[in-house]
Amino acid sequence: MSPTRGLSLSSRVIASNGVLFLLGTAVLAFSPATVSRQPVISELVVLLVGLGIMIVANSLLVRVALTPLDRLVTQLDQVRSNEPLARVSDPGGGLAHRLSLAVNDLLDRIEAGQRQNAVSALAAQEAERSRIAQELHDGVGQSLTAVLLELGAISGPGRAPAEPALARIREGVRASLDEVRSVARHLRPHVLEDLGLRSALAALTNDLFTTGDVLVRRGILPGLPALPDDVELVVFRVAQEALTNVARHARARTVELALSTVGEQLVLVVADDGRGIPPDAAGTGLRGMHERAALIGARLHVGRRDGGGTVVELRVPLERP
Repeated sequence: MSPTRGLSLSSRVIASNGVLFLLGTAVLAFSPATVSRQPVISELVVLLVGLGIMIVANSLLVRVALTPLDRLVTQLDQVRSNEPLARVSDPGGGLAHRLSLAVNDLLDRIEAGQRQNAVSALAAQEAERSRIAQELHDGVGQSLTAVLLELGAISGPGRAPAEPALARIREGVRASLDEVRSVARHLRPHVLEDLGLRSALAALTNDLFTTGDVLVRRGILPGLPALPDDVELVVFRVAQEALTNVARHARARTVELALSTVGEQLVLVVADDGRGIPPDAAGTGLRGMHERAALIGARLHVGRRDGGGTVVELRVPLERP
């Protein structure tokens, strides 16, 4: 164990200089060299040579002590510009080693706090979605249902002249009620909570493409590993946003949904043969997908597909950091 292990940096520099000066004093005290009252040239040369040797030796000692810290500072500059945060390597023993351990521990704590905040933010978002969905169902949905019942009551026999108008009103209210229910289902994925991710994705494609002429191809790996709730939710939301964009904007004839594991990653792919994503696309849907992917440390790629169309690829690390 080094005798200077517990000393501060300034104490180590002072100790190194003190040892050096002590050695210099001992050399002058026990060597035959003397200095007269009026030094001659040869004595001045000896003094200057001794001073130069002490300066060089002191520089070497200080450099040896501080070089690991310089390397650590350089690594910290690189870490600061990286995303996600990288870890610093051990620049050597002594104080620099202890500093690198402290820095890495601090970075671990920062990332753990970021992950916890991300999970809390995701839970808060879903709680707000559930609240809005419940209000739509209990408030607007019930009001529209009551209007339908009232229309049914006044459109009985003997009111034939008003029947066409009432029928149109009923259809409009029924369409609005269906829209409210659809919005509520999108806000709160009950099927994900009740049946799991595989069934939720299958139900999502059926819900979006049942009435159209779009061919849906699903390839969901049967032996998916058990996933945390936040990962399942993000995968479902990204698939939901991607498939909704296809249904509304892509004018596609075929859409493919694939979910599998590749190495230590869960990979979700949504691809279509439609018009393709514009080069300057930057809507709230895309931003939302990227933000959700970042919450669980996943990587999201959205781009144009070879041969036309759009491909959305989400890669989620199964080994959570």
